[in-house]
Parts: sequence; C-alpha cells; structure tokens
Amino acid sequence: MNKLKKHLHIKSSAWRMQRLPIFIVLGIMLYSCASIGRIEGGPIDEAPPVFVQSTPNPGQLNYKRNRVTIAFDEYIKLDNAGEKVVISPPQIQQPEIKTSGKKVVINFQDTMKANVTYTIDFGDAIQDNNESNPLEQFTFTFSTGAQLDTMAVSGTVLNASDLEPVKGMLVGLQSNLSDTAFTSLPFERVGRTDSRGRFSIRGVAPGTYRIYALQDADQNYFYSQPAERIAWQDSLINPRYEFRMRQDTTWIDSLTIDTIIERQYTHYLPDDILLRCFKEISYNQRLAKSERLTPQKFSLYFTAPADSLPLLKGLNFDEHDAFVIEQTTGRNDTIHYWIKDSLLYKRDTLQAEITYLETDSLGKLVPRTDTLRLQSKLTYEKQRKQKQEQDEKKLEELRKEAKKKKKRDADGKIIEPEEPVLPTEFLPMDVYAPSSMDVYDYLTLTFQEPLARIDTAAFHLQQKVDTLWQDIPFDFQRDSLDIKVYNIFANFELGESYQFAIDSAAIQGLYGLTTDKVKQELKVKTLEEYGTILFDIIGADSTAFVELVDAQDNVIRTVSVVDGKADFYYLTPGKYGARLIVDTNKNGQWDTGNLKEHLQPEKVYYYFQLLELKANFELQQTWNLFDRPLDQQKPLDLKKQKPEESKKKKGQTNNNR
Repeated sequence: MNKLKKHLHIKSSAWRMQRLPIFIVLGIMLYSCASIGRIEGGPIDEAPPVFVQSTPNPGQLNYKRNRVTIAFDEYIKLDNAGEKVVISPPQIQQPEIKTSGKKVVINFQDTMKANVTYTIDFGDAIQDNNESNPLEQFTFTFSTGAQLDTMAVSGTVLNASDLEPVKGMLVGLQSNLSDTAFTSLPFERVGRTDSRGRFSIRGVAPGTYRIYALQDADQNYFYSQPAERIAWQDSLINPRYEFRMRQDTTWIDSLTIDTIIERQYTHYLPDDILLRCFKEISYNQRLAKSERLTPQKFSLYFTAPADSLPLLKGLNFDEHDAFVIEQTTGRNDTIHYWIKDSLLYKRDTLQAEITYLETDSLGKLVPRTDTLRLQSKLTYEKQRKQKQEQDEKKLEELRKEAKKKKKRDADGKIIEPEEPVLPTEFLPMDVYAPSSMDVYDYLTLTFQEPLARIDTAAFHLQQKVDTLWQDIPFDFQRDSLDIKVYNIFANFELGESYQFAIDSAAIQGLYGLTTDKVKQELKVKTLEEYGTILFDIIGADSTAFVELVDAQDNVIRTVSVVDGKADFYYLTPGKYGARLIVDTNKNGQWDTGNLKEHLQPEKVYYYFQLLELKANFELQQTWNLFDRPLDQQKPLDLKKQKPEESKKKKGQTNNNR
C-alpha cells in the first residue's frame, strides 16, 4: 500500500514537471496579448497597408450591389473620412464608411445609378492601426455597366484675392453646359482639394464639360447659397490622354546604377486647370438691427451698403439738424447718429420712422418704412449717477492722499488740508506724433466723439533750424473714412527735428468738453536708415497697382504701375513681398467676381520670393508676371495654408486601383 502511494506520488510529481512548461508558455502568450507593441530597438513600421482583395474586384463591370468591401494585409483605421473620402458620382445621402479589422466597408445609401463608373477616392484616409502610416492616393473604381470610364482631369484651386491654396474645396464637372446648371443640378463627377489646393477628378467619361469649384456648405453639390465660395473656368473641358515614357532606375547601391528601363504610361489631360475662387458680394439688403447703447448716440446696421442714406422722421422729436451722422468706413451699411441737443438725448426713448431700400423676393431694391423705438440701454439718469459716483471716488482718493501729506504750522499744530478739487476734465484726444518719424508719415488726432469747434490758429508745427524753432506750413484735414479722425500733413525733411503743439481749449467736442494743451517733439529718420525697392514689371499696364507686403502678407504700401515700373522709396529694413492687382475697373482696390454677369475676379500676381532689404540699400528687380504659373508664384513663407508633408515610407509603390 505504501509502495502504491509512493508510486502515485512520484507519477504525480512527474506529471506536474511535464505540465510546467505548458503553463509557462500560456503565461507568456497571455502577457504578450496584454502588452501589444514592438520590442525596443526593433525597426519602426514605415510601410502603409497593402491592398489584398475586394468585393467587387478593382475595375469590375456590371456590379449592382450597394456594398463595397476592401481588404488589406493589416489592421487599419480611417482618418477623417468625412472630409478626405470623395465619391463620384456624388452621393446626396452620405454613404456609411467604416472599418472592420483589416477591411474598409462602404454601404451606399443612394440607389446605385445604372451604367455609371463609381470612383471612391480615399486620399490618405486609410492608415495602419499601429503607426498611422497612410496609404497615399488610394482610389477604388468599379462600374454598374458594361464600360469603365478611366479619364481624369486635375488642377489647383487658389483664393483669388491672395493666391492662397484652398484646402477642402469641392471641384465638380457638369456635362450640362447651360449657365444655370451650376445653380440647379448636382455635379456629375467630383474631387476635393488637398493642402496644396490640388485636386483630381477620376472616372470621367469622354465628352465636353464645364468645371466649377464650390465651398459646399449645405452639401447639395450645387451653388445655392451666396455665402459659399465659388470658382469656374470660362473655357470648356475636354478630357483626353496621351502615352508618355518614363525612366525607372534600379540601383546596386546608393551610388551605383544597375539598370535604367523606359516604360510607357498613360497620362491624363488637362492636368493644369487653375480655378480662382471668391465669394460674391451679397446685395440682399435689409435693416439688420438698431441699437442705442448710450443716450447720445443710436446706430442702424444694414446687411449691405446702399447708395444713399435712409430717410429718418422723428415721431416724438424734430429730426431737422438734430444729428451728426457718421458712416463707418465711408459706406452706408453702418450708420451712427450722434444727437446734438441735450434735451433730446436726455429722453429715455425716441420714436422715429425710417424709410430705406430693401431687397424684395425678386432681388430688386424697393422702399420700405419701419417704425423704430430707440430706447437707451444706459439712460441719461444712470449715466449722470455713474459720473457722480466716479467723481466722488476720485475726491475720496484725493482726500486720502492729502491726509498722508500732513503739514504743521509754526507752533507745531497740524494744519487741516483744504477740501480737494477735481482736476479739469478734458476732451479725450489720442495724438499720433512718433518721436522717430518716417519722412512720408503724417500726424493724426483721434477723438471719441464728433467735434463742434476747431481753432487751427492754436496749432503750431515748428522745425528746428540751428537752435531756433521756426513755424512751417501744414494742412489740417478730416479723415475720409472716419469723422472722428483728423490728419496733419507737412513737407517733413530727412533727418530734421520738429515739434508739434496745440494750445489748451483749441478743440471742443460735440458735448462741450475741450482739449488740454499738447506738446511733442519728433525727429525724422535719415536717408541712411531707409532702403529702396524698384520693380521693372513685364506684363502689366497702367491699370495695375502693386501692394508691398510684410512677412505676414499685410499691406505696407501701395503704388500704381507707371511705364512698367513700381518704385518703393523710404522703406524700413526688413523682409518684403509684393503682389500686383490688375485693377480692371480702376477703383483702386481688388474686386471680386459675379457669376450672373460671368465676371471673373480681378487678377492677382505675386513676386515669387521675399526680398530682404537692408538699410541704405537699393534692390532693383525684374518681375515677369507670366514666367511661372499662378500656383507657383506666392512664396511659401507668405502662405498661411502650408502643404502637409507626408511621412517618408520605404518601398511604397503606386496603390491606385
């Protein structure tokens, strides 16, 4: 019995010893499942997913199902599929696009069209699950009919005003050549622009098309909202192809070529379509709102500028000579009414009848009359109390300061301080008169309210001659865009010293306050502190003007093109770019386009590089507007929309299907 127990114990121990490696292996496997990752020091996966198979097959004909499945050699994920994946023909009901392990599954919600080539352009949306390596330019194509359309057209979309590449813009083809197709029919084939503004529309049938770009806010694939940016090409598109040759090189090592093989390939045209997109000016005019934030002023806001001021009739006041009218930026879309009479602005509520032009349902301007109830959010009584509280607070601060500075008489007794008096309140005035001044600059006075009186005899502008100050002539003008701004112009000389002074009470505001005295000294920069840029321009006439821009693409100065030249003098050292506007209507500004009138936006060109200007230096540049395509003109340093650089991948091949 004891021998039998001993035998069983030995056998059990031996079984456990035999089973031990199995448990160790299972433990290692479980640990590996819980800790997915590569061994430290191993190579990083840089290869994108590889296509394995699909249903339907790539390029399959007569496919009738509404489900497409594409399989790859590893687990995958989709990056921003809603933006990057583009399907032609466009789908009104967006298809369901999802991943399932190593597969991408597309479920179409629209009824499949008969005898049509379907193209699913994934861009770089497909990535491997671990390292996010994108599968670049992957496109899948099949047909619901007996023919597969393989043509393609490509190009670039730029913002018309500054040649910025436009990312995410929808570009579509229409075989219906009617002028109204863009505003009534969905696109037939579509593509979408990448970070460089580049697009490609694939699966196109032979024929003649119009091409458009659209910022499709409502996703209906045609132009339906004035707020959407648009573009079109005036000429028709005829897709075609040609056979070209390319050289494929194999290398023995990084320095030695093994063989060079010439291969024929099919190249699709046109591949250089350039669309300049813009937003049309909205002329849907109406009164957006009226408001009266303070007792002294009320404002009217319109949705578009008008050619004339609205007619205002007071219902509980006399409107004649009652206001100073301020039109912001010289337009009539925002109008401020400054109330002159104190008896009028002390009223909490003003009632007025306003007649203005409004756009009707047919797009025509027709008169409309509204009654306005202009109630002040800050009443005059509250405004007066606030002023009293502020004055009392200032007085209390002055009392505390006076108590800190105790004085004693001859006997040593403390002398009680006199009751403090508030300092004189002056009309606020901002004076622009820099101590280091540019020779072309001018002085500026800015106020918070319109002015009632200005005594220019109390203004003094003097130049230092030897050791004496001598008066010099100047022009005093109200700014053309803002009635609360005044400019002072004079013939300032390089390297000279000046002083500017205004006597007290020289200027009175609309509500009674006058200005304090002002005195500021300034010195004009010397010639040696400046640089000069001279452009010799090929391809532009006198209708054009050039805008000199800084490194952030902000306009520094504007000059007209005269006899093929645009010269910029007295420039502060720094980096500069330049853009030229062909001012077709000669109004001194860039103008947008108009679809109804078949009017393209005014053309813009960029000098191809930034110029670094040093002090006391002159740069003379020849600028040929047509020596390079528009999409290659704007310097990369000026572009706000930078190209998105892709990861470099070893051994990646063309994955188009």
